[in-house]
Amino acid sequence: MGYMTTGAARPLGSGRVRSTRQGAAVDAALRDADGFRTAQDLHGELRRRGETVGLTTVYRHLKSLADAGEIDVVLRPDGESQYRLCRPVDPADPAAGHHHHLVCRKCGRAVEVEGPEVEEWAGRVAAAAGYTQVTHTLEVFGLCPKHS
Repeated sequence: MGYMTTGAARPLGSGRVRSTRQGAAVDAALRDADGFRTAQDLHGELRRRGETVGLTTVYRHLKSLADAGEIDVVLRPDGESQYRLCRPVDPADPAAGHHHHLVCRKCGRAVEVEGPEVEEWAGRVAAAAGYTQVTHTLEVFGLCPKHS
């Protein structure tokens, strides 16, 4: 599995997400996060920065970014959603941007990884069952070196 890096700072939403002061504050908190963060984590960070952004607004903005494909969302083992700014997907080749994550259960730190073996396995399993147009997600949880 190869490690991948995120791209440079770029405007989020690509015109698909309405730009507001509150949204820009959430975007900045996402850019500064080292790994996945819950909406509550991001809201707490915004409060520490002196931003007046409500938790409902944070959730709404994160949902808009996720729907636009601008951020990755993974479920923690306890079922809570976590969010992270990741490398943008190339609309000309969506599969090229497909990746998976190694996520620390303790701090949310994440590493993007490629998994060609997973892609091949998912294709074989789907074809054997007669499925087409298959998508999948894979998140691997553990403890990062700092918490091991």
